[in-house]
Amino acid sequence: MRKLLIVTALLFSVTIFAQEVKPTFEKEGNLIKGTYYFEDGTVRQQGFYNKEGILHGEWKSYDATGKKIAMGQYNKGVKTGKWFFWTADKLSEVNYDNNQIADVTTWSGKDNVVMNYKN
Repeated sequence: MRKLLIVTALLFSVTIFAQEVKPTFEKEGNLIKGTYYFEDGTVRQQGFYNKEGILHGEWKSYDATGKKIAMGQYNKGVKTGKWFFWTADKLSEVNYDNNQIADVTTWSGKDNVVMNYKN
């Protein structure tokens, strides 16, 4: 019986502390800025929505340490222009045309070689 009480208490305490971190939304001019969080409260993604709730404007993503891992633009829900994606050893520049990848350029920090892929 004592073990059952301890297990129940542990499960209850884990449930209390495992609460979901909810996103925040704030108005900035004609847009709504949305911020999404990791469980520890650090920012996971941040970007803008138009009045209709569609992605519009700059959008950024971060890893759990707060390092930026992606950045780009939406135009009424469509990825447009240049998007940048960072990993530990490279930077990829992805050019979008009408929500489709037009080309990708990748820079490697190790050898400073630029690789260009066209679709």
